[in-house]
Amino acid sequence: MQSRNDDSYIPPVPINPTEAKKKLEEKMNAIKINEVERLTENRATSMGIPYIALGTFPISEEALTLIPEEEALAKKTICFFRNIEQFRLGSIDPLSKETQELLQQLTQDHHAHGEVYLISQMSLAKALDLYKRLPKIREVSRGVEITADDLKKFKISLTSLDELNTLLKKVSLTDLVTLLISAAIQVKSSDIHIEAEADDVKIRFRIDGILHTVASLPKTDWQKIISRIKLLSKLKINISDQPQDGRFTIFLADETIDVRVSTIPDAYGESVVMRLLMSSATGLQFEDLGLRGRSFEDLKREVERPNGMIITTGPTGSGKTTTLYAVLNKLNDEETKIITLEDPIEYKLKGVIQSQITNTAGAGTSSATTSASSVAGENTGEAQVGKSSYTFASGLRSILRQDPDVVMVGEIRDLETADTAINAALTGHLVLSTIHTNSAAGAIPRFLAMGVKPFLLAPALNAVIGQRLVRRICEKCKEPMTLDPDLLARVKDYLEKIPEASGQKIADLSNIKFYHGKGCEACQNLGYKGRIGIYEIMPMSPEIEKVILSNQVSEYVIEDIAVKNGMVTMVQDGLLKALDGITTVEEVMRHAK
Repeated sequence: MQSRNDDSYIPPVPINPTEAKKKLEEKMNAIKINEVERLTENRATSMGIPYIALGTFPISEEALTLIPEEEALAKKTICFFRNIEQFRLGSIDPLSKETQELLQQLTQDHHAHGEVYLISQMSLAKALDLYKRLPKIREVSRGVEITADDLKKFKISLTSLDELNTLLKKVSLTDLVTLLISAAIQVKSSDIHIEAEADDVKIRFRIDGILHTVASLPKTDWQKIISRIKLLSKLKINISDQPQDGRFTIFLADETIDVRVSTIPDAYGESVVMRLLMSSATGLQFEDLGLRGRSFEDLKREVERPNGMIITTGPTGSGKTTTLYAVLNKLNDEETKIITLEDPIEYKLKGVIQSQITNTAGAGTSSATTSASSVAGENTGEAQVGKSSYTFASGLRSILRQDPDVVMVGEIRDLETADTAINAALTGHLVLSTIHTNSAAGAIPRFLAMGVKPFLLAPALNAVIGQRLVRRICEKCKEPMTLDPDLLARVKDYLEKIPEASGQKIADLSNIKFYHGKGCEACQNLGYKGRIGIYEIMPMSPEIEKVILSNQVSEYVIEDIAVKNGMVTMVQDGLLKALDGITTVEEVMRHAK
């Protein structure tokens, strides 16, 4: 026996109770795991399916990401092996309908051979734990997400738009932009104008075509506001002496709103206009345009023809594009191929191929180019040089090679585009487009002034639409009103001249009534809410064709012929709507006369 004084004596190592307990637990767990895996393997053998233990199996990130974590947890199935040709799944219930459907779906999606293995609950837990090590990919939003909670947060009564002025001065800079957009959506504003002035920053909303000043902010806030808007719309923050165009998106619960941003330098900084393009505007149906009587029947007949050209006329903001979209909605079906050429694409139409022009000439940034870049999500603050032009004329020639049935051209601006559109109309295509004139009859002299050949124009035209947008009377506060005697006499004169052939002539004008809105909370005390079109529909007729071919074209002669054939003019259509209590005489006279 060794003595403690012996140099070779080694004292016993004291036992650490905690460490001993830990080692014992590890040993027991290993025994338990082995037993669980043995039972699982036996179960797999009896079921006739392959088995695998994943305790020490190296699972790659590529394999793990084949099934999202939430789906793996819900279906108790993970992918433990994957390459180009095959993949392997591990499941605690391989024969279930849910697992087999997942296997089939992954096989189809990835064009690879898959197989399902039985795994234990412990293997599944180990594999699911590996998801925590995967790098988290942060979703990058290309727009501004305004949720229902945001709208509730900034839910203001707006009984008077002045209320917004006070609220804007109380919120943070980030909330200020959200509040502006939320308020604009609530009051159905089409545009937000932010203008730097000498002493302050003026904010105006365009509601139903009319600008209203809604707020005045301190000039000291200007730089922060403009920087925030430029950041959202991907514009150059450091450029303030050149025009810029950009775009961002608002994601609401029930729709998406594109916001088109335009900036130009002015004497006190920059002027910013944000146009709100609501996707719901594309849902307008042909029957809801506001056409009536013979005007509706005439246009419906011309739209349903397989070829020819339908032109809408009117100033900027008169609803021409909305009318064309309503026509496209009517024509859009599985059997019809529709292609549009626009500058820019304002609304996306399902089932319609929409192409955008990029009309550049040498150096510089045209509005068309910058808008196109904005749609693509590019930064548009720099001038673009040397890009090839994709104009209405060149684009129209290209899309005609795509075998369309219906073609929409955003605007006819020059002879080249007009000639191409007319030839398309004469060769079996229905062509829709716009032109800037004050009336339907004025479109024909405008075409001839461009240099269009009369013998081609006459057979190509189906119909010309003249239109304006007028405000609707608010239904909540509508009440009868009395017209000034002189104005009433003028109104009766217009109504008396409605042609018999139109089917809308009023027999008795002695007791007619008109209405207006006195103002209420529902319309922000404006008396109006929403807008409706007033129209004149001029179908082609043999008499009008003769005038075109005579080379002695007069807008007034053409209009007289159209009226004799039953055309109701815009002012007459507006006054008929005023008699129905839809709009006011004042609105009609302001826009149509």
